Amino acid sequence: QVQLVESGGGLVQAGGSLRLSCAASGNIPSIIAMGWSRQTPGEQREWVAQITTGGDTTYSDSAKGRFTISRDNAKNTLYLQMTNLKPEDTAVYYCNSEEKGTTWSRRTVGQGTQVTVSS
Repeated sequence: QVQLVESGGGLVQAGGSLRLSCAASGNIPSIIAMGWSRQTPGEQREWVAQITTGGDTTYSDSAKGRFTISRDNAKNTLYLQMTNLKPEDTAVYYCNSEEKGTTWSRRTVGQGTQVTVSS
């Protein structure tokens, strides 16, 4: 199994920046992609960005141009650099991994880190 631990959330003013980190441990070789999603109370979880093991990245429309997803394979760590933050970016941000074996697949989600953007 894979374990994910997010960090880096906090309070920031609108227009500011934050970098979220997600440390992965466990069955790292099974991971085929990692990503970030976010959720506000009463709303469905929203996908934000994804990066594959090959380095291909995709972003939601709300993240495109402001957020950058990256990974450090040597440190088994995923990042989300967020710039020009807006109050509507306020949410709990979750790291997730997609894992695959010869006969199975699994999705792991971290515990989340709160990001609050003040206006």
